[in-house]
Amino acid sequence: MRWKSAVGVAVMLGCASPALAQESAGQNLDEVAPEIDALFARYQADQHVPGLVYGIVQDGKLVYLKGRGVQDVTTGAPVDGDTLFRIASMTKAFTALAVLNLRDRGKLRLDDLAEDYIPEMKRWTYPTTDSPRIRVRDLLHHVAGFVTDDPWGDRQQTLSQDDFTKMLAAGVPFTQAPQSRFEYSNFGYALLGRIVANASGMPYADYVRITILRPLGMEASGYDVTRAPRAHYARGYRWEGEAWVPEPEMADGAFNSMGGLQVSARDYAKWVAFLLSAWPPRDEADAGPIRRATVREIAQGLNFVSLATRAGESGEMACKQAAAYGMGWRVAQDCDLGLTLSHGGGYPGYGSHVMLMPDFGAGVFALSNRTYAGPSAPAWDTAVAMDKAGLLSTRPAPVTPDMAAMIAAARAIYDAGDLTPMQDRLAMNFLMDRSAALWAKDLAALKAQLGACPTAEPPVARGALGAVFRLNCERGKLDGQILLAPTHPLTVQALRLRPARD
Repeated sequence: MRWKSAVGVAVMLGCASPALAQESAGQNLDEVAPEIDALFARYQADQHVPGLVYGIVQDGKLVYLKGRGVQDVTTGAPVDGDTLFRIASMTKAFTALAVLNLRDRGKLRLDDLAEDYIPEMKRWTYPTTDSPRIRVRDLLHHVAGFVTDDPWGDRQQTLSQDDFTKMLAAGVPFTQAPQSRFEYSNFGYALLGRIVANASGMPYADYVRITILRPLGMEASGYDVTRAPRAHYARGYRWEGEAWVPEPEMADGAFNSMGGLQVSARDYAKWVAFLLSAWPPRDEADAGPIRRATVREIAQGLNFVSLATRAGESGEMACKQAAAYGMGWRVAQDCDLGLTLSHGGGYPGYGSHVMLMPDFGAGVFALSNRTYAGPSAPAWDTAVAMDKAGLLSTRPAPVTPDMAAMIAAARAIYDAGDLTPMQDRLAMNFLMDRSAALWAKDLAALKAQLGACPTAEPPVARGALGAVFRLNCERGKLDGQILLAPTHPLTVQALRLRPARD
């Protein structure tokens, strides 16, 4: 049965949901909101997406949320923050954190063999005689030797647990030896779901609900979509023959751990806020439900690094990213956005994307109801727009009292013209690397150029044992960089002073 064409519901697609239009962070974000809205509106039109919702999380809060279009082209019900979407492979992040939580509880180790938890794997035939056995860690990072299986894997959602067991008992072909290179595998994450179930003693979906969804207040989210309230259900469609065609609804099954989760935008924002709260490391109480240090592990790639281009229009002129697959996340270093964690979700009837910027405590996500319509481009362009508007700021590490004292000593040697004020704080290598006489000569030259430096800007820590600082001088500015040695008492192993270039 064919459904209404794009022309028939153009009016619905062109409007944002009124209930969400006022949900904003205030004047700062309001200034860039029209640009953000235009990015998603253009994407929706170009990709023939019936409905989508997008949000921005910053400093632990959902600061912007907007729905566009419809959750059902027949009823015309508009998308809002409570509309439920399948998030496909963005489910893998929940699976990875469930595995790490079981590790924390002593139920498994990441370097355990996967066959210790899935006995059927013990009879598998590996591709070469020197192939290593698959570890739990290999499945998390997609290095278990399985073939990329997006088209096939997406249609296995309804496979029963009994049929999955039969598949495992029959064995699977490998495309390469385990641990030899990265290759994305839905099947591998389905295996992780079985491991979670066998290690925890309960079904995978129950474990995620009890340990993650419920503690975070994600009450509307879950895996059994057949029980989802129809009033909030986003029907999934594909675009075919200039019309939207409904995709079959796939009930919960054995591949749910690779892509079966259904969420609302308001629920998903709680997940994003929880993840971002793990940064930076700090001393305050750990509220959970999973330890901050454990959450930060998801950003650890497995050394199969690739060179990538940032998604979106801003990526065409951006520097390249060094990217690897962490644990349920694509991890990259971006020249503008710093550490980024991202993942798409492509599924029959749905497409989604999320990107996190832990350095800035911010994240952008978007959910849609058209097959494989992953809105990565507008999500990343939104992040870049926020950065250009000055809406992203780092959360600096505190400068310790010991480091503050060392910086004060560095200022004192500049004033004195020699190393005397710091002589009791120098590491054993310091004068071996540059003599006291040469230091005196260089300090004299700096002072002749810049004059006295009566004030300073706030220093910036580079961890507890490193910092940069800037002095405001009579004829310019002086930049300093200090690095302490790994000793007790603390001593200076390196100091660099030079005129500021800007």
